[in-house]
Amino acid sequence: MYNKVEICGVNTSKLKLLSNEEKRELLIRAKNGDDKAREKLINGNLKLVLSVIQSFGGRGENPDDLFQVGCIGLIKAVDNFDISLDVKFSTYAVPMILGEIRRYLRDNNSIRVSRSLRDLAYKALQARERLSAKLSREPTNAEIAKELGRAESEVVNALDSIADPISLYEPIYTDNGDSVYVLDQIKDEKNTDDQWLDEIAISQAIGKLSERERRILSLRFYNGRTQTEVSDEIGISQAQVSRLEKSALEKIKHEL
Repeated sequence: MYNKVEICGVNTSKLKLLSNEEKRELLIRAKNGDDKAREKLINGNLKLVLSVIQSFGGRGENPDDLFQVGCIGLIKAVDNFDISLDVKFSTYAVPMILGEIRRYLRDNNSIRVSRSLRDLAYKALQARERLSAKLSREPTNAEIAKELGRAESEVVNALDSIADPISLYEPIYTDNGDSVYVLDQIKDEKNTDDQWLDEIAISQAIGKLSERERRILSLRFYNGRTQTEVSDEIGISQAQVSRLEKSALEKIKHEL
């Protein structure tokens, strides 16, 4: 359904795209009260809404509903965008559209959250907005808890209860069709580039060993066999196993 041409009676294949110059001109006119410019600006950015709702595929949500909700976010972005800032409109609009859709999904979530927990979460969100305006920065959970006179753990649990899970492939920034996804912002502390390179180097070094040497190392270090058990399986003395094992390890060390 997300690939269908018509959404909410809008033929998406015929949606127009505005240039950056056209957007800026329309934004200035809209800020000066030109309703026609405002309407043209909204219609010229409907593809932005369409691109955002693509990331919510597979949730079973009606794309028409998501499109309408996304349009509300777009309208809010048009009405609240500060043209004096050196920021592209799409950079500002995408988070607004995403936020509106997430609020819709959160309020219509099939997972039941207790009324008291939901009320605390909404109070925490309101406190966050007040503190953000007061401090000129994002407040910490501890500061929000202090503002509400509640324990920090209660505030964290309440906010988590209304948070909507997001896909790793959800775009967090879109500009001219190029998107940055959540996955791109996640750092893997365990599987680092150095680790992968080490594993490749070790594999290449092992590949240069003889078949008997590779088998001995496999039995010893992957299967956990003793040298005596290896000697019995291969049919050579324990002393030979020890010598071949040491030789193989030295070869790997030399290659590395």
